[in-house]
Amino acid sequence: MRPRLSTVLVRGPSMAPALRNDDIVLVRWGVEPVPGQIALVRWASRPGQLSVKRVSHQVDGGWHVVGDNPFASTDSEHLGPAEVLGVVKARLWPRPTLRP
Repeated sequence: MRPRLSTVLVRGPSMAPALRNDDIVLVRWGVEPVPGQIALVRWASRPGQLSVKRVSHQVDGGWHVVGDNPFASTDSEHLGPAEVLGVVKARLWPRPTLRP
C-alpha cells in the first residue's frame, strides 16, 4: 500500500524562515523520516495538536524534533520525543519560484 498524501496548513512562526504562517505543504503520511527533513509530528503530552518541525535524531520514545526559529518554537526541548506521522515533501503555497 502506498503512503497517502495530504495538504497541511502551517500555523505560527516556529519554522521560519523555511516555512511561514499560512504556507500550505504536502505531507506524505507513514514515511520514516531522515534527519534534516521537515515532518508532521505530535507529542504524547499534546495528542490533539499536530506540529510541523525539523527532524533532528531518533531517541528512545520517538524523534527529537526542533523548530527552525528557536525564539518561537515549542519542540522536543520542551515536550520530549515526538511521534513522526509523515514527512513534508513540498511547499505548495505560496508557490515556489525559480531564482536566477
